[in-house]
Amino acid sequence: MIGIYLFFVSGASTAQEGTGSHHADRGFRNVYLKEDHGFSDFIQWRWERMWKEIPSADSYRFPLAKNDPAFLRSNRNHTTLTWIGHATLLLQMHGENVLTDPQFSERASPFQWAGPKRVVPPGISMEDLPDIDIVIISHDHYDSLDVNTLRRLYSRPGGDKTMFYVPLGLREWFQKLGINNVVEMDWWEEREREGLRIIAVPMQHWGKRSPFSRNDHLWASWVLIADDFRFYFGGDTGYSPHFRETGDRFGPFDLALLPIGAYEPRWFMKDHHINPEEAVQAHIDLRSNLSVAMHWGTFMLTDEPLDEPPVRLMKAMEENDIADNAFLVLQHGETIILD
Repeated sequence: MIGIYLFFVSGASTAQEGTGSHHADRGFRNVYLKEDHGFSDFIQWRWERMWKEIPSADSYRFPLAKNDPAFLRSNRNHTTLTWIGHATLLLQMHGENVLTDPQFSERASPFQWAGPKRVVPPGISMEDLPDIDIVIISHDHYDSLDVNTLRRLYSRPGGDKTMFYVPLGLREWFQKLGINNVVEMDWWEEREREGLRIIAVPMQHWGKRSPFSRNDHLWASWVLIADDFRFYFGGDTGYSPHFRETGDRFGPFDLALLPIGAYEPRWFMKDHHINPEEAVQAHIDLRSNLSVAMHWGTFMLTDEPLDEPPVRLMKAMEENDIADNAFLVLQHGETIILD
């Protein structure tokens, strides 16, 4: 497999732990990391991976849930969540249709002939989606920011009315695609839309879309607040004090979407990808009433078996006395109603 980290491997930008701004002299940085992994670390990971017995993507058979596209297209009253795959979910809240990190392509890669291939088709096709009012983007990696998907979304009937909320540095990138309905936000900035508060909040990750760029675009988690519902989208993140900070400012949350996959080997992935045990701690930090797992079981990006994250998540929930119905693992395509 040609890993997407060949294009994403971060340079050695530094920040003193727990101090300073996320704004660097050039681009952005993490405030709770002393340094990021460099290219030599990536080579070491890939070398070690050659000697591991890792199941192929073809060995997995994840079931697709049957959903009701007609209901989703007509619904403007019920609060629902549908897991489409990876970090792509459809949230219906406050009369708005919200799509997170849309990725409908066959591969999470700059090329559609190479790179991590989708193990499960999208849980709902783009043609069956309702009109999308809001798209929120967490960062610029190819498994979360896909050019072909964005073009298809924008070219749908009414797609030019969709508002895209993105971290700092990405508005110009969208405009080069011909997409101008873009709101660019820094951490802790807030906008309002039809009574819905939309807030960009910190997370620990990094940005890169080519071998020649590094952290030119900011990364962010997102909070959406209506008068009767509080929602958190974690994006793709390592564990850090940001979870508690966000929980203290905006929690408790009615719903949090938390990544549970892409975490091995731990020495390489720990700073930028939480594992299931850390996802449970994030659930606690955020004071989430209900969390839903994402960022697993769709693309083979790292070394752990694709079906391992839910097993470890259940064990971590038991160890922390978290009720079974407080942190859910959905099937691809599954819709839950949250009224």
